[in-house]
Amino acid sequence: MQLSLIINRTFKTHPFFASGQGIHLAPTKHRRRSTLGAPKTAWFKCCLLATLCLSLRRRFLDNLCFVALEQELAEAYRTHLVSERNLSENSIRAYLADLDSLLLHINRLGVTEFSQLELNHIRSWLANLHIKGAARSSITRRVVSIRAFTYWGARSGWLSRDIGKDLIAPKPERALPEVLDIDCAGLALQALAARAEEEGSASALRDLAIVEVLYASGIRISELVGLDLGDIDRDRSTIRVMGKGGKERIVPLGAPAVAAVDTWISKGRAELLSQASGSALFVGSRGKRIDQRVARSVVYQAMGAINSDRKLGPHTLRHSAATHLLEGGADLRTVQEILGHSSLATTQIYTHVSQERIRKAYEQAHPRA
Repeated sequence: MQLSLIINRTFKTHPFFASGQGIHLAPTKHRRRSTLGAPKTAWFKCCLLATLCLSLRRRFLDNLCFVALEQELAEAYRTHLVSERNLSENSIRAYLADLDSLLLHINRLGVTEFSQLELNHIRSWLANLHIKGAARSSITRRVVSIRAFTYWGARSGWLSRDIGKDLIAPKPERALPEVLDIDCAGLALQALAARAEEEGSASALRDLAIVEVLYASGIRISELVGLDLGDIDRDRSTIRVMGKGGKERIVPLGAPAVAAVDTWISKGRAELLSQASGSALFVGSRGKRIDQRVARSVVYQAMGAINSDRKLGPHTLRHSAATHLLEGGADLRTVQEILGHSSLATTQIYTHVSQERIRKAYEQAHPRA
């Protein structure tokens, strides 16, 4: 019944059928009197209709099985991610997107009951992602995600056993992050400061404060947009940041960043305030808490002053802050605390960045390098 409704709607809405050129087959004796091209046109329309019906039927059955598998399972898993694992909204969205992708794939393999899920189905899904061009790091992340899911599924009774524990993740490629040198970072900040002094507009003062805070503290863009007025401690020159998983940490700020924030609050923020502003430190043009996309675009525009052929964004500032701290003599544990990394191994990549920069500087400067 539902399939026939879908087909009928398609006849009414599809431009080919809605245009009045639908399939009208006359009796055979009338067709003999028509032109030579008419039977061919009618035959083509019949073939088109048959192909459309098969496609709609396949899509309808796929979606029917997918919905049956997805609803209760996804809701239960989301509750687990929120209440037990206390993950951030971005992490939860990624985990559920991986689950949706897996469920859709196994539906196409003919699996209509989740208890039928096997390790080979997951491997088939990962192989399909690889064929479609997914990066090795992306596949590794999905393996970790599905491992967590199958562990929960076995513990919660959705699976008879934890089939994901035998899943081996590919070794991720270790790519060094993009890092600005100190002069380039200073150039970008000088350009923003000159614009703020020249224009004196609220948006120019805000943009300068955003980039100063990101570079001075190394915080994530999601952490920056979540800052409130009460998170600033001017006596200690620190800010209170709510990181991943609801973990709070205190991060130091340099004097230029504190000065830029104070100027924004005293001279710019009042111009953009609205009833929706609340206690948000940074607000957008409509007075609401600034959106991540707007904050990212601010950083991209600021990095344009460097005249680089690379697209440098907020994470470049985070990588640069960490690298410059290490090069300036900060120990690895301190940098880990500032960045909010749960594992020291994540922070260690910046030691490789520093060593690489030292090597390049040596090769350029030493006469016998």
